[in-house]
Amino acid sequence: MSETEPLAYTLGWIPFIHTEIYLDSRPLIPRTETEYWVNQAIQEVKKSEIKEPRILDLCAGSGCIGVAVLKEIPEAFVDFVEIEESHHKTIGKNIRENKLDSSRTRIFGGDLFEQVHDSYDFILSNPPYIDPELQHRVQKSVMLYEPRKALYGGKEGMEIIKEIISKAGAYLNDKGILFIEHEPEQVKNFSQHPMYLSSHKDQFGIIRFSQFYKSNGNFQQ
Repeated sequence: MSETEPLAYTLGWIPFIHTEIYLDSRPLIPRTETEYWVNQAIQEVKKSEIKEPRILDLCAGSGCIGVAVLKEIPEAFVDFVEIEESHHKTIGKNIRENKLDSSRTRIFGGDLFEQVHDSYDFILSNPPYIDPELQHRVQKSVMLYEPRKALYGGKEGMEIIKEIISKAGAYLNDKGILFIEHEPEQVKNFSQHPMYLSSHKDQFGIIRFSQFYKSNGNFQQ
């Protein structure tokens, strides 16, 4: 029996926190694990008491992360970076359909920080991080229908993650935080980084995201 198209693509949208995320350009389908940690990040942004936090959704895909942040924190400024420009219209649609203030958003292309020239209080990223050697973890329907470029992160799934972590400090304000999603095995690569703060489990008890914290004393470019 052939694998059927994922239901989210068939319906054309998927719920994510308190938003409806449209998938017109067929970006990566948002996962509940991502929804879980993004909600945690939103609570941290709220607790920070920054009046107008500046937030970057890096490797944005559908824009689900940044859209959810702006829905929950309407006084925020949210920029989106997505290398596949075919997804930019989808991000724009998700901003409009969720009745968000588009004047508080910008959408950039380019490879990671290539077109970014500002700094942020928070960077939230769900980058490609699957290790091609661990394809047995990936459902067949995912491999057949979802964009491979959004899934696979090169050797050990770490190539894009390493680049993000190495460059993020230059785009974070002092006391800024990077949230990044990853595989549980990848935590071993983080502990020696001067900005590494902590790693956390998702709702299934699997280590799923880590935080990196910038202060003047720990940032090394």
